[in-house]
Amino acid sequence: MAEELIISISGMRGIIGQNLSPAIAADYGSAFGTYLKRANAGGKLSVCVGRDSRPSGQMIVSAISAGLASVGIDVVDLGIVTTPCVGVMAVELGSAGGVVVTASHNPIAYNGIKLLLGDGIAPDPQVATQIRQMYFDKDFDYVESIDSGKINSTDETDGVHLGKVLPLVDSDAISAKNYAVVLDSVNGAGGRIGKKLLESLGCKVTTMNYEATGIFAHTPEPTKANLTDLCKAVKAEKAMVGFAQDPDADRLAIVDENGEYIGEEYTLALAAKYIFSKTAGTAAANLSTSRMIDDIAAENNSSVIRTAVGEANVAKAMRENNSVIGGEGNGGIIDLRVGPIRNSLVGMAFVLQLMAETGKTISQLVKDITAYCMLKDKFAADKQQAVVLLDAVKKHFPDAKIDDRDGYRFDFEDGWLHLRTSNTEPVMRIIVEALSEEKANAYMRVVMDIREKLLKSV
Repeated sequence: MAEELIISISGMRGIIGQNLSPAIAADYGSAFGTYLKRANAGGKLSVCVGRDSRPSGQMIVSAISAGLASVGIDVVDLGIVTTPCVGVMAVELGSAGGVVVTASHNPIAYNGIKLLLGDGIAPDPQVATQIRQMYFDKDFDYVESIDSGKINSTDETDGVHLGKVLPLVDSDAISAKNYAVVLDSVNGAGGRIGKKLLESLGCKVTTMNYEATGIFAHTPEPTKANLTDLCKAVKAEKAMVGFAQDPDADRLAIVDENGEYIGEEYTLALAAKYIFSKTAGTAAANLSTSRMIDDIAAENNSSVIRTAVGEANVAKAMRENNSVIGGEGNGGIIDLRVGPIRNSLVGMAFVLQLMAETGKTISQLVKDITAYCMLKDKFAADKQQAVVLLDAVKKHFPDAKIDDRDGYRFDFEDGWLHLRTSNTEPVMRIIVEALSEEKANAYMRVVMDIREKLLKSV
């Protein structure tokens, strides 16, 4: 059965040639442009548009740009750039918003459209719902020919972005180490700017899957199963660290000097370890993120604010609480000094700085952090099935501390589990974390057994 086009608070995502067409993209651009005009009455507005390297990206960018121009919005085409680049440039150029054409870690058949407001942050659920409804209603404020938006381009994006990241670390201290680094950019948008960053930090860089062809050399999500070649390359090159980006380079996974994948959860943990070594304060992380960040914060007289899943929720909490670091356990780091978007460049810079200051390797730094066992899974479930399952699991754990802001997170003394519906796929996700693999498996089995019994009868 063909998948449905997903239009949610996280934007639009679909399959090219099946449910995501130029006509749909143009209408979505017209809806976003109309919303921006009504929210920013008066004056000529512009929107920055960038894309990852997927072959369908240029087509969708052209359609989005046409939709924006049709309602009188000027477009600044950034070309193939990372997702955080678009947020940085929207703020830098004083644009009313930004559009990123990307399907993130999804396979090549997919593409998507992510919206940003003028402050570089994704729309909150209320605004996203409003834009979505304008799209469905075809509520567009088309303009006459003379008022159509103009489409221009710029090649300044990399320089502007690097100019915000590099001052956050001591480039001379990192350069003095002359680290050998392997960078796997999965033929996405992050290779060019990622290499520039690492070379600016004095690293000897070996690139993998560098060319931005969009023909991904491996399954694009930066998980252990997909990064076996990176692990081999780190050992072969005798590198100190391996970095892996996803196609739009907002996520970062790390391989240690022994060629061992350490897991995306450690990206935020290591970044937080560096930041909290400099200043106390608050961090923000979503409900599906490891307790490692709580442990690191507590060791440094700091605390963690939990949010619903989604970088917009994390960024909003960071702004409201003036947080010094934030992110999500999927390898996404947010530093508001650069922008309110997950950023693989920030992650690389902070990890290298931590290595340089402590004189420790990645494996040594990992050993300094309390280890947990985390298990993740997902399964198909419609809205009715999700409600039934969430209620049943809640009844099974009456003594757990429950957070219901995004599905249910159940906290126990020795671990936690989070069960929620996805914002980007027609599935439910379950994440379990505990101090032992045995306990984590036990919690996972409970939920899967309940699912097996209940969903057959729904």
